[in-house]
Amino acid sequence: MVGVDGHAGSGKTTFAGRLAAALGGAPVLHLDDIATHEELFAWTGRLLSQVVEPLRHGESARYTPYDWTARAFGPVRELPPAPVVLLEGVGAGRRALRPYLARLLWMELPQEEAWTRGRRRDGEAQGEFWGEWVSAERRHFAEDPSKPFADLLVRQRSEGYEVLPGPAGTPGPDQGITHGDGPSAVC
Repeated sequence: MVGVDGHAGSGKTTFAGRLAAALGGAPVLHLDDIATHEELFAWTGRLLSQVVEPLRHGESARYTPYDWTARAFGPVRELPPAPVVLLEGVGAGRRALRPYLARLLWMELPQEEAWTRGRRRDGEAQGEFWGEWVSAERRHFAEDPSKPFADLLVRQRSEGYEVLPGPAGTPGPDQGITHGDGPSAVC
């Protein structure tokens, strides 16, 4: 599993989609399908039992995605095992998940800029939710930061992405995601 973490609105979903395509259609699990209004960050147990453990044993994961409009879980979805599974969303690099990640990528965008993008994306109807979200996200990253453990930092550019070494270390010859400090080789 490869985690793609960052602030809400930082471009995780778009990047994960492009990376998945570059990897030949790697499956992507969106943490928005796991989190709920009542459990913005208290979903770790459900993710581990429904997704991580089955995939670790080479079995298909079966999870119930949350419908943010209906405020209820929807029908079961299946996520087949694959050579690479992308896990994208705020909290993808949390402490409890890092042992299961082959790599952790952090979308490098300042929180205020990311939140502005997210609010613009979600519109006025989600204004109240964003007020609650910002506080919850700040608490989450204060208690369980991901960025210090990122293998790579990803910056969106006007065209494509720039991938740089993250705080967790510098890329070695076994990391084929980037060619040095320049633009990503895959996106």
